[in-house]
Amino acid sequence: MKGALEVRAITKRFGALTAVDAVSFTVAPGEIMGFIGPNGAGKTTTMRICSTLELPDSGDVRVDGISVTEHPREARARIGFMPDSYGAYANTTIHEYLDFFARAYGIRGDARRSVLERVIEFTSLGDLREKHIDALSKGMKQRLCLAKTLLHDPAVLILDEPAAGLDPRARVELRELVKALAGMGKSILISSHILTELAEMCTTVTVIERGTVRGSGSVESIARGVSGIQRIYARSIAGAERLERALLELPFVKNAHIEREGVAFDFEGDEAAAASLLATLAGAGLGLCEFAPKTVDLEDVFLSLTEGRLQ
Repeated sequence: MKGALEVRAITKRFGALTAVDAVSFTVAPGEIMGFIGPNGAGKTTTMRICSTLELPDSGDVRVDGISVTEHPREARARIGFMPDSYGAYANTTIHEYLDFFARAYGIRGDARRSVLERVIEFTSLGDLREKHIDALSKGMKQRLCLAKTLLHDPAVLILDEPAAGLDPRARVELRELVKALAGMGKSILISSHILTELAEMCTTVTVIERGTVRGSGSVESIARGVSGIQRIYARSIAGAERLERALLELPFVKNAHIEREGVAFDFEGDEAAAASLLATLAGAGLGLCEFAPKTVDLEDVFLSLTEGRLQ
């Protein structure tokens, strides 16, 4: 698929540990895919393979139709990789930093000056171009790293925790930049632990745990695939902690956790079982004051598909 990122059954082992196990998914042009999973799930290893920084033991990744294992240099020219941290050079201004990397990409003369202006304008760094990097805020450093990532106009963007450590305003600004890039037709793979942030920008998600894909597609389609599970929210006068303890002792209840003043949980029973559950809670002296189906969101999908176990 032109402009797409295609991950084809990649596997990566480190000794006895299988960090990535036959992972497959596709990010189409103009699509923003959220890549989520617990710590140690294999997200960064997968993204490094997609970015030609690691070789898979088996499988392949195609960037704009080009194999990262057979033609890594050609594939790399079409990839923009933004790591979760990057080196900041002392006594270097924003303009000098971007100019250095533009030269490294082989962009010369008037073309380089034009590219720098476009990237600086897009990331709103114009007023700071002569400011030293080590004096920038976390948000401005993330903007600078994104600007560097865009210099060679890649078809595919791979962003590893780009919103980590940002304040709310900086996260909103980054989100709008990512959406604008998708609007230009770029394929974007983005990982984050801030699920609410991903939910507001992503068109699809892939959930990974212990190196294995647990689900991939739109949030709605993945939720439908978790057959027989309904998300319910309950609240009681007795308090969330007591309600949570009571729920965990009852059949068909899974993944109960405190949310706001109540408890959200997965329920695997049918309507008769739900009626029985409601009657049990009502008769337990908890002062049940709310019990209703909950709209499935990205956090619900994540909790339903993962168990939180480390490799």
